[in-house]
Amino acid sequence: MSQADLLDQDPVFQLKGSMLAITILELTGNDLERLDRQLASKVEQAPQFFANAPLVLALDKLPATGPDLDLPALMALCRKHGLRTLAIRAGQDDHIAAAGALDLPVLPPSGARERPLEPAARPAPEPARPAEPAHRPTRLITTPIRGGQQVYAQGADLIVMAAVSPGAELLADGHIHVYGPLRGRALAGIKGNPEARIFCQQLGAEMISIAGQYKVAEDLRREPLWGQPVQIALSGDVLNITRL
Repeated sequence: MSQADLLDQDPVFQLKGSMLAITILELTGNDLERLDRQLASKVEQAPQFFANAPLVLALDKLPATGPDLDLPALMALCRKHGLRTLAIRAGQDDHIAAAGALDLPVLPPSGARERPLEPAARPAPEPARPAEPAHRPTRLITTPIRGGQQVYAQGADLIVMAAVSPGAELLADGHIHVYGPLRGRALAGIKGNPEARIFCQQLGAEMISIAGQYKVAEDLRREPLWGQPVQIALSGDVLNITRL
Protein backbone atom coordinates (compact mmCIF):
# COMPACT_ATOMS: atom_id res chain seq x y z
CA MET A 1 0.00 0.00 0.00
CA SER A 2 1.42 3.37 -1.00
CA GLN A 3 2.01 6.34 1.29
CA ALA A 4 -0.82 8.19 -0.51
CA ASP A 5 -3.23 5.31 0.24
CA LEU A 6 -2.25 5.37 3.91
CA LEU A 7 -2.81 9.12 4.11
CA ASP A 8 -6.19 8.78 2.41
CA GLN A 9 -7.33 6.39 5.15
CA ASP A 10 -6.37 8.82 7.89
CA PRO A 11 -9.61 10.67 8.85
CA VAL A 12 -9.51 14.46 8.56
CA PHE A 13 -12.86 15.21 10.25
CA GLN A 14 -15.23 14.08 13.01
CA LEU A 15 -19.01 14.42 13.22
CA LYS A 16 -20.18 15.45 16.69
CA GLY A 17 -23.56 16.35 18.13
CA SER A 18 -23.86 19.71 19.84
CA MET A 19 -26.39 21.73 21.82
CA LEU A 20 -26.59 25.37 20.76
CA ALA A 21 -28.92 28.06 22.04
CA ILE A 22 -30.79 29.17 18.90
CA THR A 23 -33.41 31.91 18.85
CA ILE A 24 -36.67 31.20 17.03
CA LEU A 25 -38.46 34.22 15.55
CA GLU A 26 -42.06 33.12 15.06
CA LEU A 27 -43.90 35.38 12.62
CA THR A 28 -47.66 35.80 12.92
CA GLY A 29 -47.99 38.61 10.36
CA ASN A 30 -46.32 39.64 7.10
CA ASP A 31 -45.60 43.30 7.86
CA LEU A 32 -41.88 44.03 7.59
CA GLU A 33 -42.17 47.70 8.58
CA ARG A 34 -43.95 46.86 11.83
CA LEU A 35 -41.55 43.97 12.45
CA ASP A 36 -38.61 46.35 12.00
CA ARG A 37 -39.94 48.71 14.69
CA GLN A 38 -40.87 45.98 17.14
CA LEU A 39 -37.65 44.04 16.66
CA ALA A 40 -35.58 47.19 17.18
CA SER A 41 -37.37 47.78 20.46
CA LYS A 42 -36.77 44.21 21.63
CA VAL A 43 -33.10 44.15 20.63
CA GLU A 44 -32.54 47.45 22.42
CA GLN A 45 -33.44 45.74 25.71
CA ALA A 46 -30.55 43.26 25.48
CA PRO A 47 -28.18 44.14 22.61
CA GLN A 48 -25.42 41.78 23.75
CA PHE A 49 -27.79 38.82 23.87
CA PHE A 50 -29.03 39.38 20.30
CA ALA A 51 -25.67 40.34 18.75
CA ASN A 52 -24.84 37.78 16.01
CA ALA A 53 -27.43 35.40 17.48
CA PRO A 54 -28.19 32.32 15.35
CA LEU A 55 -31.82 32.42 14.22
CA VAL A 56 -34.53 30.15 12.89
CA LEU A 57 -37.29 32.02 11.05
CA ALA A 58 -40.59 30.28 11.87
CA LEU A 59 -43.04 30.98 9.03
CA ASP A 60 -45.50 28.18 9.77
CA LYS A 61 -47.86 30.47 11.73
CA LEU A 62 -48.27 32.96 8.87
CA PRO A 63 -51.75 32.99 7.28
CA ALA A 64 -52.00 31.07 4.01
CA THR A 65 -53.68 34.07 2.34
CA GLY A 66 -52.18 37.52 2.07
CA PRO A 67 -49.26 39.28 0.39
CA ASP A 68 -46.30 37.23 -0.79
CA LEU A 69 -43.45 36.98 1.69
CA ASP A 70 -40.17 38.57 0.60
CA LEU A 71 -37.79 36.14 2.29
CA PRO A 72 -34.52 37.88 1.26
CA ALA A 73 -35.88 41.19 2.61
CA LEU A 74 -36.96 39.47 5.84
CA MET A 75 -33.50 37.94 6.30
CA ALA A 76 -31.85 41.31 5.58
CA LEU A 77 -34.07 42.96 8.19
CA CYS A 78 -33.08 40.36 10.77
CA ARG A 79 -29.40 40.78 9.88
CA LYS A 80 -29.79 44.53 10.33
CA HIS A 81 -30.65 43.84 13.97
CA GLY A 82 -27.78 41.37 14.45
CA LEU A 83 -29.73 38.14 13.90
CA ARG A 84 -28.18 35.61 11.51
CA THR A 85 -30.69 33.29 9.81
CA LEU A 86 -29.58 29.65 9.78
CA ALA A 87 -32.83 28.02 8.62
CA ILE A 88 -36.57 28.50 8.27
CA ARG A 89 -39.45 26.52 9.72
CA ALA A 90 -42.21 26.33 7.15
CA GLY A 91 -44.95 24.23 5.61
CA GLN A 92 -46.22 26.36 2.71
CA ASP A 93 -44.86 25.43 -0.70
CA ASP A 94 -43.98 29.02 -1.67
CA HIS A 95 -41.95 29.52 1.51
CA ILE A 96 -40.10 26.25 0.99
CA ALA A 97 -39.39 27.17 -2.64
CA ALA A 98 -38.08 30.60 -1.58
CA ALA A 99 -35.76 28.96 0.95
CA GLY A 100 -34.54 26.52 -1.71
CA ALA A 101 -33.66 29.40 -4.00
CA LEU A 102 -31.47 30.80 -1.21
CA ASP A 103 -29.99 27.38 -0.36
CA LEU A 104 -31.49 27.74 3.13
CA PRO A 105 -32.36 24.63 5.20
CA VAL A 106 -36.07 24.05 5.90
CA LEU A 107 -37.30 22.57 9.20
CA PRO A 108 -40.72 20.92 9.54
CA PRO A 109 -43.60 22.97 11.03
CA SER A 110 -43.98 23.11 14.80
CA GLY A 111 -45.49 19.88 16.09
CA ALA A 112 -45.16 18.11 12.73
CA ARG A 113 -43.50 14.76 12.45
CA GLU A 114 -40.61 14.42 10.08
CA ARG A 115 -41.36 12.12 7.15
CA PRO A 116 -38.69 9.80 5.70
CA LEU A 117 -37.65 10.72 2.18
CA GLU A 118 -37.63 7.07 1.15
CA PRO A 119 -38.63 3.74 2.68
CA ALA A 120 -36.16 2.94 5.38
CA ALA A 121 -34.40 -0.39 5.30
CA ARG A 122 -34.57 -2.42 8.48
CA PRO A 123 -31.36 -1.64 10.38
CA ALA A 124 -29.05 -4.41 11.44
CA PRO A 125 -29.23 -5.11 15.17
CA GLU A 126 -26.63 -3.24 17.16
CA PRO A 127 -24.69 -4.69 20.07
CA ALA A 128 -26.34 -4.01 23.40
CA ARG A 129 -25.04 -0.87 25.09
CA PRO A 130 -25.28 0.11 28.72
CA ALA A 131 -28.28 2.36 29.30
CA GLU A 132 -27.30 6.00 29.78
CA PRO A 133 -28.71 7.46 33.00
CA ALA A 134 -31.71 9.68 32.37
CA HIS A 135 -30.49 12.27 34.85
CA ARG A 136 -26.87 13.11 35.51
CA PRO A 137 -25.52 14.25 38.87
CA THR A 138 -26.06 17.89 39.78
CA ARG A 139 -23.24 20.14 38.59
CA LEU A 140 -21.82 22.16 41.47
CA ILE A 141 -19.77 25.34 40.96
CA THR A 142 -18.15 26.90 44.04
CA THR A 143 -16.25 29.79 42.42
CA PRO A 144 -17.62 33.08 40.99
CA ILE A 145 -18.74 33.00 37.35
CA ARG A 146 -17.10 35.93 35.57
CA GLY A 147 -18.30 37.88 32.54
CA GLY A 148 -17.82 35.94 29.30
CA GLN A 149 -17.89 32.54 31.02
CA GLN A 150 -20.56 29.96 30.14
CA VAL A 151 -21.45 27.02 32.37
CA TYR A 152 -23.75 24.23 31.12
CA ALA A 153 -25.25 21.41 33.22
CA GLN A 154 -26.21 18.84 30.58
CA GLY A 155 -29.03 16.56 31.67
CA ALA A 156 -28.78 17.90 35.21
CA ASP A 157 -29.41 20.75 37.64
CA LEU A 158 -26.83 23.50 38.15
CA ILE A 159 -25.86 24.89 41.56
CA VAL A 160 -23.61 27.95 41.82
CA MET A 161 -22.38 28.78 45.33
CA ALA A 162 -21.03 32.23 44.37
CA ALA A 163 -21.87 35.38 42.44
CA VAL A 164 -22.67 35.38 38.71
CA SER A 165 -21.26 38.50 37.03
CA PRO A 166 -22.80 40.52 34.17
CA GLY A 167 -21.97 38.88 30.83
CA ALA A 168 -21.81 35.38 32.33
CA GLU A 169 -24.25 32.69 31.19
CA LEU A 170 -25.70 29.72 33.06
CA LEU A 171 -27.36 26.91 31.09
CA ALA A 172 -29.06 23.82 32.49
CA ASP A 173 -31.42 21.13 31.27
CA GLY A 174 -32.87 21.12 34.79
CA HIS A 175 -33.08 23.70 37.59
CA ILE A 176 -30.61 26.51 38.29
CA HIS A 177 -29.73 27.52 41.87
CA VAL A 178 -27.57 30.59 42.54
CA TYR A 179 -26.58 31.14 46.18
CA GLY A 180 -25.40 34.67 45.51
CA PRO A 181 -26.22 37.65 43.26
CA LEU A 182 -27.40 36.67 39.79
CA ARG A 183 -26.33 39.48 37.43
CA GLY A 184 -25.71 37.51 34.23
CA ARG A 185 -28.02 35.27 32.19
CA ALA A 186 -29.72 32.12 33.47
CA LEU A 187 -31.45 29.69 31.07
CA ALA A 188 -33.08 26.67 32.71
CA GLY A 189 -34.87 23.78 31.02
CA ILE A 190 -33.13 24.65 27.76
CA LYS A 191 -34.22 21.42 26.05
CA GLY A 192 -37.86 22.31 26.62
CA ASN A 193 -38.49 21.22 30.23
CA PRO A 194 -41.31 23.51 31.48
CA GLU A 195 -40.97 22.16 35.03
CA ALA A 196 -37.49 23.64 35.46
CA ARG A 197 -37.06 26.55 37.88
CA ILE A 198 -34.51 29.24 38.69
CA PHE A 199 -33.62 30.11 42.29
CA CYS A 200 -31.34 32.97 43.30
CA GLN A 201 -30.45 34.95 46.42
CA GLN A 202 -30.47 38.31 44.62
CA LEU A 203 -32.27 38.92 41.33
CA GLY A 204 -30.27 41.30 39.14
CA ALA A 205 -30.16 39.25 35.94
CA GLU A 206 -29.60 40.45 32.39
CA MET A 207 -31.98 37.72 31.25
CA ILE A 208 -33.83 34.73 32.65
CA SER A 209 -35.34 31.94 30.57
CA ILE A 210 -37.21 28.69 31.18
CA ALA A 211 -37.97 26.34 28.27
CA GLY A 212 -37.48 29.18 25.77
CA GLN A 213 -39.73 31.75 27.51
CA TYR A 214 -37.63 34.67 28.68
CA LYS A 215 -37.53 38.11 30.30
CA VAL A 216 -34.73 40.63 29.86
CA ALA A 217 -33.35 43.15 32.34
CA GLU A 218 -35.69 45.95 31.29
CA ASP A 219 -38.69 43.77 32.15
CA LEU A 220 -37.12 42.38 35.31
CA ARG A 221 -36.32 45.80 36.77
CA ARG A 222 -40.06 46.54 36.85
CA GLU A 223 -40.59 43.54 39.12
CA PRO A 224 -41.26 44.39 42.80
CA LEU A 225 -38.85 41.62 43.77
CA TRP A 226 -35.88 43.01 41.79
CA GLY A 227 -32.80 42.64 43.98
CA GLN A 228 -34.54 40.15 46.28
CA PRO A 229 -34.22 36.37 46.80
CA VAL A 230 -36.67 34.76 44.38
CA GLN A 231 -37.73 31.66 42.56
CA ILE A 232 -38.88 31.73 38.93
CA ALA A 233 -41.27 29.18 37.46
CA LEU A 234 -43.09 28.81 34.16
CA SER A 235 -46.89 28.76 34.06
CA GLY A 236 -48.11 28.30 30.50
CA ASP A 237 -46.14 30.92 28.58
CA VAL A 238 -45.67 33.24 31.59
CA LEU A 239 -42.64 33.44 33.87
CA ASN A 240 -43.82 33.87 37.47
CA ILE A 241 -41.41 35.44 39.97
CA THR A 242 -42.12 34.82 43.67
CA ARG A 243 -40.24 35.46 46.89
CA LEU A 244 -38.15 32.67 48.39
